[in-house]
Amino acid sequence: MATAAPAPAARPAAFRTGLRVAAGLLFLGCAGFWAAKGAHRGWSQNQVPIKQTDEVTGIEFVTYEKRFVPGVEFLAAGTGLAAGLLVLSFLVQRHKPNPAS
Repeated sequence: MATAAPAPAARPAAFRTGLRVAAGLLFLGCAGFWAAKGAHRGWSQNQVPIKQTDEVTGIEFVTYEKRFVPGVEFLAAGTGLAAGLLVLSFLVQRHKPNPAS
């Protein structure tokens, strides 16, 4: 006996669910990456200032370490993309079955 193909109504529902899951994972992934890399509340940085003190004179000076720290624009872009996927999931139309005649 052959396996029947899924009903057409199942495909849009699965697509909507997939979009919603993708939106949630994208949001959690971006927020987690932002938090793990420093949760900088300003703009992203490619160099981080580090204060050091000269051992002989005691004068403080700043050196820069090359390191990426994502800022709020990274978090906002990830949240915006996740919100766009979520809105798109609501725009996918549901299949309405035709009543039997």
